[in-house]
Amino acid sequence: MEIERINENTVKFYISYGDIEERGFNREEIWYDRERSEELFWEMMDEIHHEEEFVPEGPLWIQVQALDKGLEVLVTKAQLSKDGQRFELPISEEKLKELPINDRLEEFLDEHFQSKGLQEEDEILDFMLAFKDFEDVISLSKQSGLDDIITKLLSYNNKYYLYVEFPEEVFDEETIDNVLSILLEYGEESSFTVHRLQEYGNTIIDGNVFDTIQKYFK
Repeated sequence: MEIERINENTVKFYISYGDIEERGFNREEIWYDRERSEELFWEMMDEIHHEEEFVPEGPLWIQVQALDKGLEVLVTKAQLSKDGQRFELPISEEKLKELPINDRLEEFLDEHFQSKGLQEEDEILDFMLAFKDFEDVISLSKQSGLDDIITKLLSYNNKYYLYVEFPEEVFDEETIDNVLSILLEYGEESSFTVHRLQEYGNTIIDGNVFDTIQKYFK
């Protein structure tokens, strides 16, 4: 996937149909299966969030252009107007008219993600880590300072993946940074989402990963 950061509020990315299929989707699904198209979109946004530090918060305006070999998507975060009464797009009317729209895909994406942005107030801070060897996961489980994080262990294509979620009421920014520094000594950050791995991979431990591993691998 090719990503281009336009400005603080806008990002554009291109994804080929080949890349889409490698992610476990097909053209039929992204056009006619709303749930699958949304899953693909959020998987791509998760990847963009990690690579470009673009946080998809609030109402989103989405433009989709279907090309011969893939999709080009422009995502813009709407901003609250000066009077605080409505959301506005940080893009001029003339520029808006120049952008091509694929009505069918944009219709259901736009409807869903705008309402999603308005309803979500709390941001869940989570990460996915990939491990080449299960021994690395065992070694990580023996480290201190990993209590209270929410974890799941999954596998996919001969790799192990650790899903980590930090409850906002427990962790502050400094503590999260310290925990992440420990985690990244043993694994590397992955762009896979937990939803994709749960669907196409295997869930090995559904919670309390470190306690469970220590119980069986002392």
